[in-house]
Amino acid sequence: MLAQEIIRAKRDGHALNEAQIQNFVDGLTHNSWSEGQVAALGMAVFLRGMGRDEAVLLTRAMMNSGRVMRWPDMPGPVLDKHSSGGVGDKVSLMLAPMVAACGGYVPMIAGRGLGHTGGTVDKLEAIPGYTTAPDPARFDQLVRSLGCAIIGQTADLAPADKRFYATRDVTATVESVPLITASILSKKLAAGLEGLAMDIKCGNGAFASTPEFARELAESIVAVAGGAGLKTRALITDMNQILGSDVGNSLEVIETIRYLTGEYRDPRLHEVTLALCAEMLVLGNLAADTAAARVKLQAALDSGAAAEKFAKMVVALGGPADLMERPHAYLTAAPVVKHVPAPRAGVLATMSTRDLGVAIVELGGGRRKAGDAIDMRVGFSEVKAVGTRLAAGEPLALIHAADDAAADRAIASYLAACTLGDADIAATPLVMAEVG
Repeated sequence: MLAQEIIRAKRDGHALNEAQIQNFVDGLTHNSWSEGQVAALGMAVFLRGMGRDEAVLLTRAMMNSGRVMRWPDMPGPVLDKHSSGGVGDKVSLMLAPMVAACGGYVPMIAGRGLGHTGGTVDKLEAIPGYTTAPDPARFDQLVRSLGCAIIGQTADLAPADKRFYATRDVTATVESVPLITASILSKKLAAGLEGLAMDIKCGNGAFASTPEFARELAESIVAVAGGAGLKTRALITDMNQILGSDVGNSLEVIETIRYLTGEYRDPRLHEVTLALCAEMLVLGNLAADTAAARVKLQAALDSGAAAEKFAKMVVALGGPADLMERPHAYLTAAPVVKHVPAPRAGVLATMSTRDLGVAIVELGGGRRKAGDAIDMRVGFSEVKAVGTRLAAGEPLALIHAADDAAADRAIASYLAACTLGDADIAATPLVMAEVG
């Protein structure tokens, strides 16, 4: 079967069959397709689309291109959550131990920061000693004994997707719903899950900037996951402002610890975390409905069980035993901290969340290109939510920077990304829609 004939078929708008898709995935895995051919098929799919059946076939083929995890004799359901990416989104760090404390088993294989969005793996690597790359046997043992472990993506899980995504990234074909769907689900299916909660971020800080695109993506993921045998629910959640009070790798770990120990729980962050955890418990038959699930989850927080799970996971993966008690001893602070003063009295009306994510990258808290080192110390804290009424000069946030010049640039960027008005603003629903 010739690669160019498969490309021609998709170029002309035909649905690809199982043999054609398997040939493509084998070509990705074994390098029998050239970069030009991979790029050409990616563009053909981008322009011509893919039906649900094709997307299921592509997802399954990429899943089977590498190691597929199995969890025999697991005493509870194997569950996970995936986010399409946002600014200040540290939900995974709280969610995994909360679900584990309620009887779920969460083998979370997370990613690094991409573009203006932060990555769960980068946040965890702010913790001294924490290894995000344990060997497979150790990962299996940790999930079974603790109920959760969060690690980085391994090269042997869905390797075909890794190559295909790298090519799409440099050929302007990332924004294809069937290809995004197959990319996400091939890795989640390879993790051997029984249930998946999807968090589709929507708004000016999200990949899905419009409700229409977010719903299209959510419906695609739920349908294709179902076709591939994975129970999935998707929530479309608001990303028109920073999620939580802190952004930046060390700062977000500190916020996670404050959340789990009950010191402080940002209302919006708490709501989205509870909503996603509740969907996971229902998918895993650990709660009859989301209302019952929320009661169990709140009990896991209030009893300290969730915080204990997180602490044990950190220690098991090489982190300090007293991180929860002394986070500031390990999560180093930036040398410069400055206020972002409100230019006038008024109500914080809008926040250009993507621009603030870019500002974090410019502070050194993200990567301009693959392989860049990250300054774990930098970011924003005490971020005021949209709708907050401020006096002139009152801080919109605190900037944490490596030096004064970087802090001053970030202050200017922060002010440019925010608008102040005079009228009070009604709170918008955090969960915008549910699919599945």
